Amino acid sequence: MGTHVRVGFMSDINFYWDPVCPFAWITSRWIKMVQEQKDYEVDWRFISLRILNKDKDYDSEFPPEYEAGHNAGLYLLRMAAHIREEHGREAMDSLYTALGTSIFDVDPPAKDSTGEKTERRASWGTPEHVAPILAALDLPASAADALADPSFDTIIEAETDEALALTGKDVGTPIITFEPPDGLSFFGPVISRLPAEEDAVELWDSVINLASFGGFTELKRSLRERPQLRSFGVKPGDIGKTEDWHGGSRRLKK
Repeated sequence: MGTHVRVGFMSDINFYWDPVCPFAWITSRWIKMVQEQKDYEVDWRFISLRILNKDKDYDSEFPPEYEAGHNAGLYLLRMAAHIREEHGREAMDSLYTALGTSIFDVDPPAKDSTGEKTERRASWGTPEHVAPILAALDLPASAADALADPSFDTIIEAETDEALALTGKDVGTPIITFEPPDGLSFFGPVISRLPAEEDAVELWDSVINLASFGGFTELKRSLRERPQLRSFGVKPGDIGKTEDWHGGSRRLKK
């Protein structure tokens, strides 16, 4: 087991992401819009859904394909941790963009059956999945070796714990800290579609204003639109079907 060094990084926003979470992905694309307009520095940090749910019974509490997806997210974060260590935190922006594009900007299975969804998710986080991504980013192919290296789990679990310490444990992904290390931290906001470019900052300012009130705790509903993502079969401009994402997922047991 290797020794992994944590490097300091000054940022305006810390964004904790798991590469397989569709809502983290959509929120991250909105944050990118805000970043460009406000000239923010974003530190893309790690949070693992597999680690968050390590005490859950996947067979009874989640749809069958979730375990494969959460496992894949952990494998991809291992590779991300290795790349961050070797190439710096600046490499995370383009890496997350490439990983998210490969997972969410793809057509859904021809038949939306559980077996096909499980098989697709099991293909994430494999050497075959990441090889073209690493090549496109001019990163060494050997970075794929980290997918199966559990020594990176210490880093991922530490940042997951860090995120939970900022918000409490009854949360999911993403988690955002504004003006770290002592600024506002919150789970979400969870959005199912992107705002228009001209509305991105207004939405961000509204979230910050609400979260800035010291007595504010939670504003939530579990009914969500199906994410406006190609992988979910929802085209840009369409409104996805409303579903009940109890506890942040479409769990079998309510």
